[in-house]
Amino acid sequence: MSDDLHIEPTVRLTSVDENTTILEKDLDTEHMLVQMGPQHPSTHGVLRVELLTDGEVIVKATPHLGYLHRCFEKHAENIDYPGIIPYADRMDYLASMNNDLGFAVTMEKLMGIEIPERIDYMRIIVSELNRIASHLVAVGTYAIDLGAFTPFLFCFRDREHILNLLEWLCGARMLYNYIWIGGVSHDFPPKFKERVLEFVRYFKPKAREIYRLLTENEIFVQRTRNIGLLPADVAINAGASGPMLRGSGVKWDLRRNDPYSLYHELEFDIAVPDGKASVIGDCLSRHLVRAIEIEESLKIIEQCIDKMPDDPNFDPHATVPKRVKPKAGEIYGRTEAPRGELGFYVVSDGKGTKPYRCKARSSCFVNLSLLGEMAKGQYLADVVAIIGSIDIVLGEVDR
Repeated sequence: MSDDLHIEPTVRLTSVDENTTILEKDLDTEHMLVQMGPQHPSTHGVLRVELLTDGEVIVKATPHLGYLHRCFEKHAENIDYPGIIPYADRMDYLASMNNDLGFAVTMEKLMGIEIPERIDYMRIIVSELNRIASHLVAVGTYAIDLGAFTPFLFCFRDREHILNLLEWLCGARMLYNYIWIGGVSHDFPPKFKERVLEFVRYFKPKAREIYRLLTENEIFVQRTRNIGLLPADVAINAGASGPMLRGSGVKWDLRRNDPYSLYHELEFDIAVPDGKASVIGDCLSRHLVRAIEIEESLKIIEQCIDKMPDDPNFDPHATVPKRVKPKAGEIYGRTEAPRGELGFYVVSDGKGTKPYRCKARSSCFVNLSLLGEMAKGQYLADVVAIIGSIDIVLGEVDR
């Protein structure tokens, strides 16, 4: 063999340059390519993150999606409008009530349906219960991602009470199909309001206990404080929403800033960290927003139960159209889901009972797109903390 024979390496890594992808730098680089997932226990679903590292420091993080594609939008264009609700359930399966509410509100806006006040309050009660259950999963699994096991048990213990209430209400523990276009599937069972109030009274001190369990834990604070910083201007320009946006110090909540249902009649605070316990925009700030929102949701539920009118002749189907066939037109409706702005864009051709086009705007998808921005310059072990602070559900990302 000739001494001057030169064989090019067959495998190449991507360039560190932000404007190119990974395959232009030879193997003799100091950077290392690390694949995180898609079967990683801390990615909260089948997410693959391509990490380019310089030692332990992240140079570039690129999330790769599509491992759990559910075809929601094409399914929705091939079934009638009421039949879309069970598919919406399955996007963010940890907050199905909020998904159902978002689609129902959008269709009612398109069709000009005015629903009774009692139904509005019922919807808010179940949606806020589901918001608490969703945040308990976020807080509990975030703790276990970072090595703390006890908060996970505390959170899931109390989440079980909520799932029992919702199972009693509609027979399902996660995928409800309870909120319909124009109403709800049925009225609250007897004594349901009393049981919800019992839960609220029981859970108020527990919510404060869960809040303190992590925010006063020195190890947890060190793992999350000043990690994964997301400046407010970057969050706004990227379209971030929910706890991701509020964690960056932006006081924006659709329930208050663009109210729907009867949220404008309720008193509650928009959860924004004050910068004393955390650095504004870090992982700890995003965790604090969710922990505070649990307590705010309890306030909302109490007000709704107090304000909800009693009607012995109440019909939950009074404003449910017998046939959902909107006139030709288009609409975009948005609601504040636990992970941020959930939007539905629906186009009707006015000819049938199926949408011509149905597009879902996922807050998880948008928030996850900021992973590279937050991970750059952080340590390899911090990637788990950053992903956990985003609180993604891949069923909605890959909708």
